[in-house]
Amino acid sequence: MKALNPNALHPPFGAYSHGTEIPEGMRMIRTSGQLAITPDGQVPSGAYDQARLCFDNIRHILAEGGMGPADTAHISAYVTDRAFMADYMRARDEFIGDQARLPSSTLLIVSGFTRPDFKVEIELWAAQPVD
Repeated sequence: MKALNPNALHPPFGAYSHGTEIPEGMRMIRTSGQLAITPDGQVPSGAYDQARLCFDNIRHILAEGGMGPADTAHISAYVTDRAFMADYMRARDEFIGDQARLPSSTLLIVSGFTRPDFKVEIELWAAQPVD
């Protein structure tokens, strides 16, 4: 994959790229939006802990498909308050780590989710060369 950050654009505001090129011959995983709920139904109260749990869930999905965070092509995230953006971005940066190629990213502020205790939802695309 290739990060696309044209000089004609303002640099990204965080650890992401403006675009990601996924070449032909890659296999892809597309996750559903992940909410911060543990297998036993617990929901952390803080936005950072929720975002970390969402990314942990995504890590399990990627592992099931033989991929990991380094294979991330694009992240879409939704938070219910502007105040939660920094907590989300901190968890995202921890998930992405020190990768040389940063994925593209979208972050939206939404009015809510299916339950009022959810503050964050995250979905992503990942890609990797076919063996």
